[in-house]
Amino acid sequence: MTSSVSETETALKGLDHESRQMVIDTIRQFKKRILTKENILKFDKEEIFPEEIVRSMLGPDIGLQLIFIPEAYGGLGGGARDCFEVIREISSICLGIATGFFAVQLGSDPLLVGATEEQKQKWLGAIAEGDVLVAYAVTEPGAGSNLAALKTKADPVLNDDGKVTGYKINGTKQFISTGGYADFITLLANTPEGPSFFVVEKGAEGFVQGKGEEKHGIRASNTSPLSFTDVFVPVENLIGGVPGEGMKQANKVFGYTRLMVAAMGIGAGNAVMDIVIPYARERIQFGSPLSEKQGYTHKLIVPNAVNLEAALAYAEEIAIRLDSGEEDLQVEGAIAKLFATESANKTADDGMQALGGYGYIREFEVEKIKRDVKITCIYEGTSEVLQNIISTFRWKKTRKSKGAYYKAISSEMEELDSAVGDAGCRFYALAANALNDTIMLVNDNRLTKQQYIMFALADMMTHVEVGASMARKAMKLDKTGNPGAEKIKAMSRIFANNTAQLVAQNILKILQGPGVFDQQAVSEFMERVAFNKLICSYENIIKDMDMVADILFKRS
Repeated sequence: MTSSVSETETALKGLDHESRQMVIDTIRQFKKRILTKENILKFDKEEIFPEEIVRSMLGPDIGLQLIFIPEAYGGLGGGARDCFEVIREISSICLGIATGFFAVQLGSDPLLVGATEEQKQKWLGAIAEGDVLVAYAVTEPGAGSNLAALKTKADPVLNDDGKVTGYKINGTKQFISTGGYADFITLLANTPEGPSFFVVEKGAEGFVQGKGEEKHGIRASNTSPLSFTDVFVPVENLIGGVPGEGMKQANKVFGYTRLMVAAMGIGAGNAVMDIVIPYARERIQFGSPLSEKQGYTHKLIVPNAVNLEAALAYAEEIAIRLDSGEEDLQVEGAIAKLFATESANKTADDGMQALGGYGYIREFEVEKIKRDVKITCIYEGTSEVLQNIISTFRWKKTRKSKGAYYKAISSEMEELDSAVGDAGCRFYALAANALNDTIMLVNDNRLTKQQYIMFALADMMTHVEVGASMARKAMKLDKTGNPGAEKIKAMSRIFANNTAQLVAQNILKILQGPGVFDQQAVSEFMERVAFNKLICSYENIIKDMDMVADILFKRS
C-alpha cells in the first residue's frame, strides 16, 4: 500500500524497473498458486517448515535467489533495491517463508564479500543453480549479537611439512535460520589469527544439525541449534583463504542485511494495513463505518501508515546509496532496521486492536503477523543493540565533525522548507539543531556512559534522519508533479510533529533525568535549542490526519 520513489537514476547497480517488476509479479503468481492463505495458516498452526516449497522458490522455474547472485556466477546481478523489494513482497505474504528465503541470502553474504574467485564459482554457482539451502551460522548461546564474544574454535590441522591443510571446528551455534535443513552453512569461528568464515557442508562428521525450536512466531521457518565436534573442514573452505578476516567480512554486510530486515518489517506492516483498512470501510458500528471514526482512524491506522511510509522513504534512500557504490553504511542499516521493525511491530499490535475480537482470531491473520513480526526486532541485532550502535557512532561523528553532521541536515531542511513549505521541514530543521546541541551537551557533561541517555539520543537521531528522508521524498514527488505528492507531504507534516515532540521529550529526559543540571542551566539550554518553537509542531495536525485518512480509506 505504500508508494515508491520514482526512479530516474541510471548509473546504479541492479535491474531496471521493468525487470524488477517481473520478479515481483512472479512472487504474486506463486502466492496465488502455492502460498495461499489456507497454506500459510496451516504452516503456522502445525509448525511446518515447507522445505519443498522453499526449494521450489529457488529452483529453475522461479529462481528467486538469482536476484542477489552476480551475473558472473549465474545470477541476475540485482542490487539492494531489487533485493529489498523482493523480500518486502515475500514478507507481506508470510514472514516465516521470508525468513527461510532470506537465510539463503544471508548465508551467501560472506561468500559475496570475502570469497576467492574459485570459491565464488563453486558455492555461489551452486546457489544459483537452485540445488541448495544455505544458513548463516554466527550466533552462539552465550554471545547473541556480540560477535566478538564467540567461542566456537577452528584449530589448524598441519601436515608433516607444517602446512595448514584444514581446520578442526568445535563449538555450538544457536538460533540458526534454516540450520536444520541447510545443505551447507557459512560458519564464523575463531582461528589463532582471529574470527574467520568457513563453509561447512551437511553430513560432515561431527556436525550435528539439531531439532528445530518451537517458536512464538515465524513458525513456517526452521530455527535450529548446530553443534561441532572435531569437524574437519579443508583449507579450501576457509572463505577468502586468509584467516582472521571474519569480523571485517561480517561488518561489511551489516548495513545491507539490516536493510533487508527493515524490508521484512515494512512488508509485514503493509500486510496488516491491507487487512484493517478494508475491514474498517465495511464494519458498521453505531450507525456508521469505522473508517469514519477518528478514534479508529487517527489512533490505530494513520500513525502507523505514516511510520511505514517514513520507514520506506529512508530504506529506499539507503538502498540507492548502496547501489551507487557506497560502503560502510552500518549505522544507516541500523537506523533502517530499528525504525522499520519497531514501527511494524506497533502496526501489528494496533492492527489486532483495530479488528476488535476478530484481531484475536487466526482466520483474520493479523494475530499471526503480530507473532511473526516481533522477531524482526530481535534477529540481526536487537533494537537495543542497534540503539547502542546508532548513538555511539553518531555521537562520535558529531564530536569529530564539531557538529557539522546534523547542522548540514538542519540547513538542508531549512532550504527545503523554502522550496516546499508544507512538508514539515521547518520542524525537522529545528529538531536536527536541537539534537546537535543535545549531543554536545551529553558529551561535554560525560553522560555518554549512561546507556539510557544514549538510547534517548539514538531515538532522536533515528527520527531526525528518517524524517529528513521523508521530506526529501515529499520534495521529489512534488517537484515531478507525482499524484501521490499531497499524501506524502501530509504524512511528512505528521511525522515532523512526531519527530519534534520526541526530540523535545527526550531533551527534557536528558536535562532533568540525571540530576546534574540546575534549573538555570536547563532554562538556558531550552532557550538555546528553541524549545518553545519545537513544541509548537501540533499546528493543524488533526486536519492533516483527516486528510491522510480520507486518502487511505477513500473517503469522499
